Amino acid sequence: MAAPLYKKIAQQIKEEIQSGKWQEGETIPTEHHLSTTYGASRVTIRQAIKQLVEEGLLEKVQGSGTYVKEQKIEHNIFELVSFTEEMRRLNKEPVNQIMKFEMIQPDDHIRRMLRLGENETVFYIRRQRLVDDMPYVVEDTYLPVRLFPNLSYQIMTGSKYDYIEKEVGTKIKESFQEVIPILPDPAIAEALQVNSGQPILKIQSYSILLDGTVFEYSENHFRSDEYKFTLRASRP
Repeated sequence: MAAPLYKKIAQQIKEEIQSGKWQEGETIPTEHHLSTTYGASRVTIRQAIKQLVEEGLLEKVQGSGTYVKEQKIEHNIFELVSFTEEMRRLNKEPVNQIMKFEMIQPDDHIRRMLRLGENETVFYIRRQRLVDDMPYVVEDTYLPVRLFPNLSYQIMTGSKYDYIEKEVGTKIKESFQEVIPILPDPAIAEALQVNSGQPILKIQSYSILLDGTVFEYSENHFRSDEYKFTLRASRP
């Protein structure tokens, strides 16, 4: 069975968006113009637009019009994947710039989150995580030296989770996360290349291995203009 005309038109519009003919944030042509362009009724055009709104490619702004939606990276907070894994799913290759790599005595908060003994030390790493030369995330990570004595600067330029699971040979079970909207401090704002008055999203998280060991505490700072966080809720 042939696809309905509105679906075909929706696909044509989608291809024009993907080709860059219609730019993100740009108002789309009027229904009358699209009706003439595609040789279809305005009702059919309306159905095609409705489909693309539902798919997240277009957005309607009441009293203003319909726009090509700016595409943010959608992060499913219920799925534990690394930034590297997330970007590779989108056919993007991330780059990790190490801004700090230190062995430190943690403060009481970090010690409590990692369930450390009194004299234990941690690796503290700040990474600027870039895609296409744009910083998307600034990550502060604390890892117990006891668990990862061979951790190096070079290892942290790659995927932390790959190192833990493939090289150390331990299995990650889950992560507990808290999302907080904040105004960035000057150092974070500079690293993300945003204005210090622009809100960003901060995720505080700690992660555990299959045996219940807490192996990581992280504070990730996300550009709110490039990222959105989704939750999927279902009724019991």
